[in-house]
Amino acid sequence: MVDDISSKKNTQYTSGPGFQYQKRTLAVLRGPCRKRAIVYFGGRPVLNNLHSLHNFTTFVFLIEGYRLRDAGVSSVLFTTGCPMRSGRLVLYLFLIFCLHLPAELLAGANIINQPIVLGQSCALTGPAKNLGIEFRGGMLAAISKVNDEGGIHGREIRLITEDDGYEPDRAIRNTYKLIKEDRVFMLAGQVGTPTAKAVIPLTESSKVPFFAPFTGAELLRSPFRKYVINLRASYSQEMEHLAKYLIEKKKLKRIACFYQNDSYGFDGLRGIEEALKRRGMELVSKGSYERNTVAVMGGLQEIFQSEPEAVVLVGAYSACAEFIKLSKNMGGSDLIFCNISFVGTESLRDALGGYGANVIISQVVPLPTDTNIPLIREYQRAMGAYQHDVPLSFTSLEGYIGGKLFASIARAVPGVLSRDAFIEAMQQVGRFDLGGVVLQFGPNDHQGMDVIHLTRIYPEIKELYD
Repeated sequence: MVDDISSKKNTQYTSGPGFQYQKRTLAVLRGPCRKRAIVYFGGRPVLNNLHSLHNFTTFVFLIEGYRLRDAGVSSVLFTTGCPMRSGRLVLYLFLIFCLHLPAELLAGANIINQPIVLGQSCALTGPAKNLGIEFRGGMLAAISKVNDEGGIHGREIRLITEDDGYEPDRAIRNTYKLIKEDRVFMLAGQVGTPTAKAVIPLTESSKVPFFAPFTGAELLRSPFRKYVINLRASYSQEMEHLAKYLIEKKKLKRIACFYQNDSYGFDGLRGIEEALKRRGMELVSKGSYERNTVAVMGGLQEIFQSEPEAVVLVGAYSACAEFIKLSKNMGGSDLIFCNISFVGTESLRDALGGYGANVIISQVVPLPTDTNIPLIREYQRAMGAYQHDVPLSFTSLEGYIGGKLFASIARAVPGVLSRDAFIEAMQQVGRFDLGGVVLQFGPNDHQGMDVIHLTRIYPEIKELYD
């Protein structure tokens, strides 16, 4: 409700967090006095010495769903002046207002009955394609369910996905398109560390949230980034869990690392090195391979020179499967092979077949078959209804959690849904129980989960307790 200010003269009215209206186009309050107005956009006057309203006290912009603060309108100052025909003034002010709306607002503001558009760049082709296909499938299942239930206060969610093949240069092009041309509300479900590293400067400079990336990279956690929202535990946390298992439970002393030669591999390598250092140990050897290849023989030979008891792998499923098969064929059948969650558990299991014995994977979400958890039952039903061609997997489950969490946060936003309001609601609500899976956020904590557990993959995927 707009206050009647017809009796107030020479008063400045400043927009703020609560300065919000839900009516359409323009509202004008009638009154007996004549005024002139100065309108400030982003702190600078753009309408000055403007003769104002004959038989009107003042005017207020009421664009449906917009807050003046989000539009860059900092204040409106009313002073005495000369009369001007109201029709010409209203039209002039409206045009000036529209010309000064920033592009970011047009993408992120809440427009009633318009869809909320999310953008995703991920691998849909190439050696890592299963990761992108499954994560996208899980997210789409959650989005479809939300839309069938009425969306976000009547608004549908839409997902635009671009294939980057797990290559940083393609991810940059995709992200630029999604932000500048498609004007997405946020980026969601990006897959991989090297691609994330490439696009983060663009998303941060555009102040577009980077939501639920499928990576545990430290660069998305430290230093703290306001516009990055992580679901999962970090690779460092996964490596700590694996080191604890190998050293404290299995009593192993000779540990090596096989890693992808990029930011993903370096992040994992650093994680296991730090975990060993805390225990007064170091890697006995290490070897690498190039992203999107299965050229593992050189790295394998470097690692086996030191006769390790266990190898920690930081790679995608195709290269890791090739490494494990070759290792076992060369006499390494007694070795323990450990992978972190990004590998793609089901894809690695399928690629290995009977070679899957002694292969362990750290996980950051529950087993997708654990129907004791209400969320898992919901996820299985939604996948069957909306994405029946996408397998039930740890990866598609993480995508589903991302889609459901987005809806939960968006529904918690009071009033207008904007990017900053989304982040503020997430921080203020803090705890989101999605049905037996709880995510917790805070003003300086944008990582929802810290839980990690280990699984074996042969003869079937089961949680590891010994």
